[in-house]
Amino acid sequence: MGAGVALRCALERPEIVRALLLFAPPRGGEEQASWAREFARAIDEQGLEAAGAEFVWGARSRFDPKGARLIRQGFLEHEPHAIAHVLRELIAAQPSVSALEPRLKKLELPTLVVVGTRDTASLETAEQLSQAIPGARLERIAGAGHVVNLAAPDEFNRRLVAFLKSLA
Repeated sequence: MGAGVALRCALERPEIVRALLLFAPPRGGEEQASWAREFARAIDEQGLEAAGAEFVWGARSRFDPKGARLIRQGFLEHEPHAIAHVLRELIAAQPSVSALEPRLKKLELPTLVVVGTRDTASLETAEQLSQAIPGARLERIAGAGHVVNLAAPDEFNRRLVAFLKSLA
């Protein structure tokens, strides 16, 4: 979710952003919006545990198993109504890269996009973003899934530190 927020902030207020760091960026667009709204509805009707098992950490999950476990852990630390609200108002509202592309092509910020090679939910979006944003650097972390910073923390941190040092 943070990648979507950071991206929209950079597009709206580039003068306050020094560099852009996008990790496991969201797909955005109508497909994601539909999924998010249905997930939110299921939370309201079935509760977070049952809805999460259906949409995130169960057999039909679009996330890698380790990522799904980490997402489950994080979600269950919050109130179900708060998760449903975030799904409806943040995740469902994320535009697709193609919708943002004219603005992305004008973005003049050092940009690092990091994605795990097993992150089927974000890999294509990460590649699209790195092509749309001039000079963006795409880093793929082998074997990592959606929660790339927790799935491969040492490799993630190494690449992040290298990018940050390049800004100096």
